Amino acid sequence: MNEPENIENSDQDKPEAAQMDAEIAATAEAVEIDPADAAADADEAAEAAAAEDVAEPNELETALSEVADLKDKLLRAMAETENIKRRGERDKADLRKYAVADFARDMLAVSDNLQRALSAVDDAAREGNAELAQLLEGVDLTRRELQGHFEKHGIKEVNPLGEKLDPNLHQAVVQMDDPEAPQGTVVQVMQPGYVIHDRLLRAAMVGVAKGPGTPKPADDAPNGGHNVDTQA
Repeated sequence: MNEPENIENSDQDKPEAAQMDAEIAATAEAVEIDPADAAADADEAAEAAAAEDVAEPNELETALSEVADLKDKLLRAMAETENIKRRGERDKADLRKYAVADFARDMLAVSDNLQRALSAVDDAAREGNAELAQLLEGVDLTRRELQGHFEKHGIKEVNPLGEKLDPNLHQAVVQMDDPEAPQGTVVQVMQPGYVIHDRLLRAAMVGVAKGPGTPKPADDAPNGGHNVDTQA
């Protein structure tokens, strides 16, 4: 009665490798295959499966890499969109500020003519002719109103008499002898200049003191300053 139990216990104590070899041998015997060949085929299949597991990329790592790539593309697209938005707002602001530049430049001639009309009549002529004085007063009011509209739109007159010549704002057309004025000082303004906000609308035409032994200043001096933008 005890012998079957001893046999059963001995089978259970076999190592796992021995059981696998027994199974391979039994299978090979059933299909009439050499047990050694069957064992070799099994080993090759196991090695191929292990190699395939190593060669295949980890699905989680692949997914994380794709997520990181998509995140980078999204951030770049958002940054580009923000840059386009800021550029559009800046262009829109510039358009509002400088839209009247061409029209204002044409209106400067009107202001010049009004000023010439006022300068053509001296005070003595006005005192002796009340009607003429009244007419000139109306012309002066018109000129002042025009200047007021200029200032309303950011257009300001540049009258640099007594200032140092600035090639960004002034155009020197003549050199003049003036012993009391330092070299390069504006001593006469032939035509006032104008700026619109921070851009030059028209350069002032001026005469400058040449000083002793001073060469004539170049009219085409480079606009290398930082105060005024000359692109209006």
